[in-house]
Amino acid sequence: MHILKELKNQCKHVIMARSKGFVEFNEDYCKGCELCVNACPFNVLAMSTNVNNKGYHFSYMKNFDQCTGCQSCALVCPDVVITVYKIK
Repeated sequence: MHILKELKNQCKHVIMARSKGFVEFNEDYCKGCELCVNACPFNVLAMSTNVNNKGYHFSYMKNFDQCTGCQSCALVCPDVVITVYKIK
C-alpha cells in the first residue's frame, strides 16, 4: 500500500505533454454551419470572411498552435468536410 501512495504522489507532479494536431477542410463543400467552430474546445477554428464556390463562408484554422487533434470538429460536421491529423 505504501508504494501505491508514493506513486500517486509522484503522478501529481508529472506534467503531461499535449499532443498536436492539424485540421484540413474541404472548403468547397463546407456549408458554413459553424458547428465545428462551436465544438472546438481550444478555440482553434473560425469562419472565413471569404466564401466558397457555393457562396458559403467556410471554416479555417486560426490558432494552429492550439490544436490537439481531438477530432471534436470532425465528429460534429454534418457534411464530413473535415480531416484531422495528429502530429507526433
